[in-house]
Amino acid sequence: MPNELNVVSNEDIKNLIYTIRGKQVMLDSDVAELYQYQTKRINEIVKRNIERFPDNFCFQLTERETLNLRSQFATLNKKLNKGKVTRKYLPYVFTEQGIAMLSGLLKNDIAIKVSINIMNAFVEMRKFISSNSQMFERLTKVEYKMLEYDKKFDILFNELQKDENFKQKIFFEGQIYNAYSLIIDIIKSAKKKILVIDNYIDDSILKMLAKKRKNVEVVILTSDKSNIQNIDIQKFNRQYPILKMSTSNKFHDRFIIIDNKELYHCGASIKDLGKKCFGINKIEDECIIEKMINV
Repeated sequence: MPNELNVVSNEDIKNLIYTIRGKQVMLDSDVAELYQYQTKRINEIVKRNIERFPDNFCFQLTERETLNLRSQFATLNKKLNKGKVTRKYLPYVFTEQGIAMLSGLLKNDIAIKVSINIMNAFVEMRKFISSNSQMFERLTKVEYKMLEYDKKFDILFNELQKDENFKQKIFFEGQIYNAYSLIIDIIKSAKKKILVIDNYIDDSILKMLAKKRKNVEVVILTSDKSNIQNIDIQKFNRQYPILKMSTSNKFHDRFIIIDNKELYHCGASIKDLGKKCFGINKIEDECIIEKMINV
C-alpha cells in the first residue's frame, strides 16, 4: 500500500458526494480509492464490524437507485459499468458518520488525513445545500415538469411512429419476418374486435392471432378454398376465445379491420407474407371503413 498521500482537494471530494434517500453519501468504490484500499477490502472491514455500521452509517443501494445514478452522472456511469465486470453486488454507500467510523477502523496515517478532507467536504456540502435550499427546490420542480414533458413526448413520438409505419409499407421478397412483425403489431393493437378477410388462409393465421389481447373477438371471412380445419378453430377457442369463421365470396382482396375503426389492405395472402413483393396500406376514409363493415 502506498505511504504517500495523493492530494485530493475538498472540491474533488464534494464531486463524489451524492444525495440518496435524503442523505449525503459516498460510493464504497470512491471511499476505497481515497483511502487507497480495494473496494472489496473496505466492505470486508464493514462486514466484520457490522454492529458499528447501522443503516444511517452505511447501506446498500437498490437496483433502481443504482440505475438512477447511472442516468444522472456520466462519470459515475462509467464507474458502475466498469464495476459490473469486477463486482457481483450492488454498491454500498457511506454517510459522513459511516466514513468517520470506517477511518477509525483503518488506523493508518492515510486514513486520518483523508478523513479530515472528507469531513470538511461533507460540511461544505451541507452548508451549500442549506444556503441554496430554495434554489434546489425550484430546480426539483422544474426537473419533475421536464420529466412529465419527456414522458408525454415519448408517447406522442411512439404514436407518430406507429401511424407512419402503418400508413403504407412495402415488403420485398424475403422480408418474411418484417411483414409478419407488422401484422402482429396490427393484431396487438385491437382492443375489442379483429376482422380478417382472406380467401386463402391456413392455420398460420391462428399462430398470429394468438398474440391478440385477451377477450378480443376474432372473425375470419374466407372462401371454401382456405386450408383451415374446424378442429383447429376449436382448439384455438379453448385457449384464446373467441374466434368465429365464415365463408364468403364477396371479396377478392385481403383486409384486416381493427375495432371497426382501422382498415388495412394487404396485397398478399397472410399465409404468403414476404414470399413476393407486396404492400400493406392503411385506409383512413371513414366511409370506406363503414361500407366494409356492412358488406
